[in-house]
Amino acid sequence: MGLEILDDSQLERILVVVAHPDDAEYGISCAAKQWIDAGKEVAYLLVTAGEAGIRSLPPEECGPLRAEEQRRACAAVGVEDLEILDFPDGLVEASPQVRRAIATKIRKFKPDTVAIMMYGLQARWGLNHVDHRAVGVSMIDAIRDADNPWIFQDLGLPAHKAQRLLVANDPDSTHVQTLSEDAVAGGVASLSEHKRYLKELPDHPRPEDFIPQMVALDGGGYGLRVRVYDPV
Repeated sequence: MGLEILDDSQLERILVVVAHPDDAEYGISCAAKQWIDAGKEVAYLLVTAGEAGIRSLPPEECGPLRAEEQRRACAAVGVEDLEILDFPDGLVEASPQVRRAIATKIRKFKPDTVAIMMYGLQARWGLNHVDHRAVGVSMIDAIRDADNPWIFQDLGLPAHKAQRLLVANDPDSTHVQTLSEDAVAGGVASLSEHKRYLKELPDHPRPEDFIPQMVALDGGGYGLRVRVYDPV
């Protein structure tokens, strides 16, 4: 396999930051299910409501629908702390405003670990979405911002340092979070809750086929591949 097994005993409070509803459901939600079942705390922060993500629906209808699908997806794996910001879907920039919003959540939730999806130009499925790239860069900067007491002082929140960053499905992954069959089933259930979104993608494989294949390990079993930056 060539990857180290992630020592998840060091993880207690994990903040998952993604751009859109459904982003966390491509592997991260399996790990979230496993972490929560082990008694760890997991929170999700979405930078947009994904309102531009369904071609047949106008944004004013699509945003609330996708937010509700995300709430159900969170419930499927036990995530109770979900926050959805209102940055514009498809137009997210790596800006001080996005950094500030993410740093605010870090200071409030006080995670020891932050998890994001792969944010490079090339993703496993092709060229990566602009919002994924912008959120990834903003997240890295926001981790430092949250730990700097002289940045965003007006928030009135004490500085907080996250200890590690996990980048899921990175092509240069260094570790693997092994997954139980229950965790994989949770990931399938969470992606399945994005019913209207998946309906718009007729060529998308069924979650029950896609997710187990996505997290299958060459040597057998299941795992989420991550690149670990520790400390950040």
